[in-house]
Amino acid sequence: MDYTMKISSSPHIRDKETTTNIMGQVIVALMPATIFGIYNFGMDALVTVLITVLSCIVFEGIYQKLFGLKVTISDLSAALTGLLLALNLPPKVPFWLPIIGSFFAIIVVKQLFGGLGQNFMNPALGARCFLLISFTGRMTTFTYDAVTTATPLAELKSGGSVDVVSMAIGTIPGTIGETSAMALLIGGVFLLFRRIINYRIPLYYIGSFSVFIMIYAIASGRGFDWSFLLAHLCGGGLMLGAFFMATDYVTSPITPRGRVLFGIILGLLTFLFRIFGGSAEGVSYAIIIGNLLVPLIERVTVPKAFGKGAVKHE
Repeated sequence: MDYTMKISSSPHIRDKETTTNIMGQVIVALMPATIFGIYNFGMDALVTVLITVLSCIVFEGIYQKLFGLKVTISDLSAALTGLLLALNLPPKVPFWLPIIGSFFAIIVVKQLFGGLGQNFMNPALGARCFLLISFTGRMTTFTYDAVTTATPLAELKSGGSVDVVSMAIGTIPGTIGETSAMALLIGGVFLLFRRIINYRIPLYYIGSFSVFIMIYAIASGRGFDWSFLLAHLCGGGLMLGAFFMATDYVTSPITPRGRVLFGIILGLLTFLFRIFGGSAEGVSYAIIIGNLLVPLIERVTVPKAFGKGAVKHE
């Protein structure tokens, strides 16, 4: 009898879901926020979304053709990266800015590190942070109803008051996809229902952030200020980051305890950046730093092999 065993590389667990199917479902989940963003900001938002998505697809196709790689634009990963990047941009940015951001996301963050599955940080967020550092003025100028104004979180940070209901609905200035917390929640619930994402990261991210914010509110003399908490939950792209970018398969932990720890770290970092940092936001930088910590998080949360640590009896 031949007992020869064939050894193959991971993964060893197969699933009926394909990359294209998963990416497509995430794109569908982003449609409520995308459609509302276009409704809220008009044609400028639509043009920005189209330019960014097409740029990401074109850059991925060109790179793979030039280096003799299999062209994988049909798996929708480049389209999803473009959509996420577009939703993180102000609606009135000049056309060349999303093109530069798309190049950075696809070529620098994704392809130069080996393509899909090899990138060490979320490509869309990496590009957004790059654009924020390089073109701060254009990335932090928001126009709403033809008036240039600050975002609600910026108003809150400077001591002003905000309309929490408007923040929940989305009729506020901000980036294209971050304004409507309700639309993002609808998409997030869809992904949870379809089991595309795991509940641990968004739950512990939003939950720990809420705890830190309430502790700060009490310590600073605000008391149990629920409107302060709700404003922070609805603003600054927290819902977009928690459900759609922190849960990225490639750049988030795979262990259950790792996902819990990852979510708590993101909640803490977002809290620190928003309250004590120079910006009123903080989600993007928190997730990028969290991505860099993932190898360490997985190392300290890896489950023990069955039987490891057992006492051997003679």
